[in-house]
Amino acid sequence: MTAPVTATPADTRSMQAMSPNVKLKVHPVILAGGSGTRLWPMSREQHPKQLIGLLGDDSLLQSTTRRLDGLEAGHPLAGQLVVVANEEQRFTTAEQLRTSGKPTRLILEPAGRDTAPALTVAALSIAAQDEDGIMVVMPADHAVTDIDGFHAAVAAGVQHAAAGHIVTMGIVPTRAETGYGYIRIGAALGTPNDARATDADADAADTIGAHKLDRFVEKPHLELAQRYIASKEYWWNSGIFIMRASTWLKAIRHFQPAIYEACEAAFAGGKADGDFFRLQRDAFSASPSNSIDYAVMEKLGNDQSAASGVVVPLQAGWSDVGSWDAIWDISEKDADQNVGRGRVMFEGAASTFAHSEGRLIACVGTQDLVVVETADAILVADKSRVQDVKKIVGRIRNDGGLEAANHRKVHRPWGNYDSVDTGERFQVKRIVVKPGARLSLQMHHHRAEHWIVVRGTALVTRGEERFIVSENESAYIPLGVTHRLENPGKMPLEMIEVQSGSYLGEDDIVRFDDTYGRQ
Repeated sequence: MTAPVTATPADTRSMQAMSPNVKLKVHPVILAGGSGTRLWPMSREQHPKQLIGLLGDDSLLQSTTRRLDGLEAGHPLAGQLVVVANEEQRFTTAEQLRTSGKPTRLILEPAGRDTAPALTVAALSIAAQDEDGIMVVMPADHAVTDIDGFHAAVAAGVQHAAAGHIVTMGIVPTRAETGYGYIRIGAALGTPNDARATDADADAADTIGAHKLDRFVEKPHLELAQRYIASKEYWWNSGIFIMRASTWLKAIRHFQPAIYEACEAAFAGGKADGDFFRLQRDAFSASPSNSIDYAVMEKLGNDQSAASGVVVPLQAGWSDVGSWDAIWDISEKDADQNVGRGRVMFEGAASTFAHSEGRLIACVGTQDLVVVETADAILVADKSRVQDVKKIVGRIRNDGGLEAANHRKVHRPWGNYDSVDTGERFQVKRIVVKPGARLSLQMHHHRAEHWIVVRGTALVTRGEERFIVSENESAYIPLGVTHRLENPGKMPLEMIEVQSGSYLGEDDIVRFDDTYGRQ
């Protein structure tokens, strides 16, 4: 049973904020906690698709941070991003956000609880300083090719959100797709009079058009999806939402009080930690796991006492980049409908997608195939079966394979390492340490290490010793000896590490001191 909703001083202030003379701020909110498996082998649990440059040099996360640049919606754009991310990916996420050059509040989820709790803690963070701030909520792992079209749709949505509605961006479908949720649209709407910032804003919103939200529906089977398309009453759900922070908090408190209470406690008990805001672990972990769609949006059609829903069409080259055929679909193709990235050659091939991270891929006479090569795995799939890639990932995980969680090259806050060779009782890694960075002070119970500096200068701690190792020099770290590696220079330190011993797993690390707060 949902808790009854009563008017509070916050609700009263929210109603006053509908005045056209009040300029509510627009806050970009990015949900970056996903760990998708359908884009394996490039996407891994510890390095998911939002952190990968699938469509260019920038990652999907970095592209999303710039998506609202230049937005003109009749309301000022807030100067800070709010990003909610998984704690395990915090360092890579923070590094990519830093390169975007935008001030960011990075909220860390100590456990995955789906998108409804993630949005709730973002709303609490914004409401603490700007109670009626308008949130434009974007998944970090989507692609948009027409930024002007995206801005026009967002500007229209902002007008409805300012009037107290929860706005979802709908995609007019082009095919019977079973991988998307659907929205049934209701009556057409004009721009609310009480949200018109200027006549120009209202005209733009009216041009885009909007509809009442009739209902959200789950992903359909093929026959039902075909009926949806034929009816012209159903649009795809893009997963992009616009609403005031106070509106969302009122709705989640009404429909999902357990989520609201857990998130409120987690936020109140959270604390700043360098670049991060850490939610209180136990409180957030106690939240039920639920998506925005199931938790709130599916209920708005039957119960509008907390909020009403509006659907705004998004015509901006949107893709959820959810599978390899989706990437092929939005990529530039040759005359035979092939897409090649990296070292790829086509000969008599058609409708083939090939992506190489290093080795040459030669596609001869192939048709409707996906071929993806990374340093430690190769995927070959029929384009019509790419949704089944997640089944392969599940099998790898069940077999204890490392390829489900990490790439051969693993990113760390101090740099990265690449496991270039391994065998019985030995492992060889190429290690790169950023200028000024250092690894934890640590020891190993089961292995010794040999360090050879290839480029740069290393400052080595070994027991009570501290000494410099220069290019073409080496150091030996015996089993059980406390040690640390640092880069005191202004250029990256590159070195080869040879491990030898009875057990070489990454969990054979006892940390005594760590700059990055790892245990």
